[in-house]
Order: sequence, then structure tokens, then C-alpha cells
Amino acid sequence: MGASERIESLPSKGRDLFHFGEIPEGKVCGRMSAKPKTSAGIIWAPFSKGQAREGTEEGPAVVKEAGLIDKLTAQGCDVKDYGALQFDDIPDDRPCHNAKNPRSVGHANEKLASAVAEVKKSGRTCLVVGGDHSLGIGSISGHAKIHPDLGVIWFDAHTDINTPLTSLSGNMHGQPVSFLLKELKDKMPDVPGFSWITPCLSAEDIVYIGLRDVDNAEHCILKSLGIKYYSMTEIDQLGIQKVMEETLCYLLANKKRPIHLSFDVDGLDPSLAPATGTPVPGGVTLREGIYVAEELYRTGLLSAVDIMEINPALGKTQEEVNTTVNTAVSIILSCFGKEREGSHSPSYRIPKPQKSI
Repeated sequence: MGASERIESLPSKGRDLFHFGEIPEGKVCGRMSAKPKTSAGIIWAPFSKGQAREGTEEGPAVVKEAGLIDKLTAQGCDVKDYGALQFDDIPDDRPCHNAKNPRSVGHANEKLASAVAEVKKSGRTCLVVGGDHSLGIGSISGHAKIHPDLGVIWFDAHTDINTPLTSLSGNMHGQPVSFLLKELKDKMPDVPGFSWITPCLSAEDIVYIGLRDVDNAEHCILKSLGIKYYSMTEIDQLGIQKVMEETLCYLLANKKRPIHLSFDVDGLDPSLAPATGTPVPGGVTLREGIYVAEELYRTGLLSAVDIMEINPALGKTQEEVNTTVNTAVSIILSCFGKEREGSHSPSYRIPKPQKSI
């Protein structure tokens, strides 16, 4: 029996799970067909002031040199290169509370937010290649200007939810989520460079995947706000398929809405991304990372992607740099529809959570 016959033979309720992203609501797809065409708008964000180690500003260049645009085009993606952002060098950028380089980080994110909003106005899926993960502030804020109902998947070994008052290191790549959450607005001090920002996420709008290095203060914030997360323990126990099923049901339970994937390469195991600033052993495998990207693509709702924290300067060898870059490129390609050999399943509608009896 062929694939299309197997789908047709399912009960109608089962067939409802098989939908392509561009099929109108309510129309059941009874046979395989071409995948929807994707379009990408790429912003290169060479920025490193959100953390202490030089080199993340070189991340975008090495990803571009790896042939990302040609590879996306070869798999049928319509790509528009929006170019590299130029970030101002702000002298005498003194710390504020426990936030280092606040003016540099704030102004860089304001510029990135405007650029992301322009890409989203064009209707393209926005790809931001960083740069350190403090840039998540601008990327998500810019996305929310156009799609205020978005949901976020934060793929990371860390929660990045310290505030300028709780951070131990002062590095702002460990604080971006706190600037985005409405529930933390009253807990945030005034920080120079951030007068432009308005929190755009509620606690129920974000899901973490891959956690394994969380500060005590961050853990308290997670628990007090009831933020949903999957640590490596949950991934090991449930399996990545169940994790993604639960994540998508959680974010899409009430309605379809745009999804923003903010992907820190240190969420992956260090064997896959050794050229990064804060690697943590025991991370997500390449197969699991690609599966996350594939599942998000299949929803037809993936609206923006950040790839952050590639640091070529921290590769001990050129092979380590190449491994990190190639891994990042593989994740990006999967976000835009690349299929692994033998994987030809159609996009599907996210099933609604079943009511308990």
C-alpha cells in the first residue's frame, strides 16, 4: 500500500492530522503533494557585546561563507539578503547594576528590531544570524511589532532570564528574556539604551527546550511564573517527538499563531558545536535538533529564526569551527524545508489537547 493510500485509509479523524501549510483551514489532504514554497529574509548581525569573549561577531561571516544562501536556494527557497547590520561603537559604556555594555546592547537591539520588522512586513520568514544571544531582545521585539500574538521556542542550555539585578556575570546574553516578559516589567530597573523597549511576551508565550545550566535566581523565576520548559532530563525521559508534540499543543492550543525559534547553538551537545562561548555537556543531539526544526517547518507557522552564539575564535581547530558552522547550517536548512532522505511526510495540523474526563 502506498503512502497516499495509507492516508486515505485512515478514519476521517486520523486524516485530519495530515495537512500542508498552504491548505485552507478544514480541507483534508488525502494524498502527497509538493511542499509549500518558502521565502527567507536574512539579516546578518555581527555583535558580541552581550558577553565577554570576542569572536561571536564573526559568526555571521563564517555561516555566509559556508554557502548558506546557495544551499537555501538549491532546496527551493526564495532568499533575500538584507545585508549585515552595522552596530555603533559606544565608548565609556559603563555597567548598570549587573548589566555590562548596556548602551551597546540596547542600541544594537533597537536597530535589529527595526530590521526584523521590515522583513516581516514583506511576508518572508526572518532569519537572524548572530552574534550573541542578547540579540534575542531585538529579534523578538521586532517580530512582535508585526505579529504581537507570536509564540516563542527558546532552544538553549540556559534560560537567559536573569535580570540586571540577579545576574552573577553581568553578561547581557544571559538576560534577554527578562527584557521581553511582561510579568517582569516591575522587577526591571531602568537600563540605559533600553528606553525604546516594551515587553511583548507573557509567560505562557514561551517554551524552553534543552535546559541544563540554570542559575538559582532563574529557576525561581521559571517556577514563580509557571514557564513551560523541557530540560535534558525531560527530553531523555519523553523523547524529542513527545517534547515537540507537547510544545506545539501548548503554544497552539487556543489558535494558530506565528512561531519564533530562538536557537542558541550551545543547546546542542558540545561535540556538535564546540566553537561557542558557554558549552554545557550532555546536550541535544544533531538528530534531535534537526527534528525540532523539521517539526516547526511542518506546522507552516514558523515565522522567524535566530541562530546565535557561533564563535569561530573559540574553535581549538579549524575542524571544530567547521563542525559548528555545518551543524548550524543543517539546522537552518531544516527550518526552511530540507528533508532527510526518506522523510517525505506532509505538514500536519496540530491536534488539540484532549479534555480529561
